Amino acid sequence: MDFVDKAVKEGRSTLSEYESKQVLAKYSIPITKEVVVDKKDDVAKAAKQVGYPLVMKGSSSELAHKTEKGLIRVDIRNEDEALKTFDEFMKNMKDIKNPAILIQEMVKGQRELVVGMTRDPQFGPCVMFGLGGIFTEILKDVSFRKAPLEKRDALEMMREIKGHKILDAIRGMEAANIEVLANILINVGKIGVENDKIKEIDINPIILSKGQPIAVDALVVVG
Repeated sequence: MDFVDKAVKEGRSTLSEYESKQVLAKYSIPITKEVVVDKKDDVAKAAKQVGYPLVMKGSSSELAHKTEKGLIRVDIRNEDEALKTFDEFMKNMKDIKNPAILIQEMVKGQRELVVGMTRDPQFGPCVMFGLGGIFTEILKDVSFRKAPLEKRDALEMMREIKGHKILDAIRGMEAANIEVLANILINVGKIGVENDKIKEIDINPIILSKGQPIAVDALVVVG
């Protein structure tokens, strides 16, 4: 848990998106293919590594709300666009400590989910599952379980939300890979159980791309 210990040592309360996702990846949670850069000279190589079209985001542990600060650009299709975006984002982050840019694969999918973990004073780590993206705030369609989770807990959570039909094969879209989703829920619970320093995890959205869930954005809160 190098990123977590490092953040705690530095007195930070959050990990950057890149660091947060590296924590998830250690627990076999599928994340986007991405590279973090802080020098313009590294942009072209990183973009080639990830592959166009790509997404670029401002990256720093001080940046919890990238969208509101205009630090997310999607569907970047060539090197010129990537370099221009790098300059613009770095200029917008001049007041931020250790600014960097996350160069990320563009995951296509119309269905978004949210998975999270909070540490309840009474019950300890609890896992949350629900509809993601903009609907998280609006619909608050979520279910909770106390960690650690067994597979049947994870399956029950998925069926408990009102919008559970989003996981089925609908309108020509493939059914969600329930096995992978169940493992994500179980492993997020495991992160909470095994790491006292992690207070919260917010994975939003998890996009269903051809039925496969991929964590596209994540935030880990430590303390």
